Amino acid sequence: MRVIQNRMALFWSIALTILVLAAIFAPLVAPHDPLEQSAALLEAPSRTYLFGTDELGRDVLSRIIYGGRISLTVGLIAVAIAASFGTLLGLMAGFMGGFLDSTLMRIIDIMLAFPGIILAILIMGTLGSSIVNVMIAVGIGAIPWYARTVRGSTLVIKQYDFVLAARAGGASTSRLMLRHVLPNVLAPVIVLGTVGIAGAILAISSLSFLGLGAQPPSPEWGSMLSQSRIYITRAWWITTFPGLAIMVSVLAINIIGDALRDALDPRLRGAIKE
Repeated sequence: MRVIQNRMALFWSIALTILVLAAIFAPLVAPHDPLEQSAALLEAPSRTYLFGTDELGRDVLSRIIYGGRISLTVGLIAVAIAASFGTLLGLMAGFMGGFLDSTLMRIIDIMLAFPGIILAILIMGTLGSSIVNVMIAVGIGAIPWYARTVRGSTLVIKQYDFVLAARAGGASTSRLMLRHVLPNVLAPVIVLGTVGIAGAILAISSLSFLGLGAQPPSPEWGSMLSQSRIYITRAWWITTFPGLAIMVSVLAINIIGDALRDALDPRLRGAIKE
């Protein structure tokens, strides 16, 4: 309800919904085949080509619409990988403690010593260049953030009375973790995951820009920027519109994530009321 009352979040939610729907129904929405070449090379925006054409005569608008399928899907899957493994590791470390906690956190600290994009590049160098490997690389690179967040929440929640009562009642460790602790650490994971999608889209676009992600002629936003950068002074539209697509999607997701944080964080709600 608080998210709906936030006008800024509502506006960007509508913008993101439009992007997502356009990506889902790309065959119905896109005016042209994104891979179809024509004689209209580097044609400026017009009624026929609303966003112009690229160096091979392909419709930029159609490529952006289809590119949304790749960027948004890969971003979602990368975050799903990071959230799943990060939550599991953080839950185990925080609840079990001891040697397991120390070992897992030292591994997480080592991963955090590398900037996320550098870690993703290292993983890509091992796995090779492909969309699937990009999802895996970006997902692995984001695991530490989820693990640390869940571990911190678990350390607090496992001391609550209802968890101690369940333990005294003979509940098994797995039941305590999955039934009593896990549901109570999901709120920060949801917020982190929402914002993480934006970071994943940026990381995926960056890797594709460097030639490590989607390969031509795939209409991925970062790949489109990489291919068109040498024409930036002659045809501004083939770099501007893919860049705007990345900016709008990332900005929308970040604003929605902030609104979710405000709605789900009880401490922040109390601070706002005061």
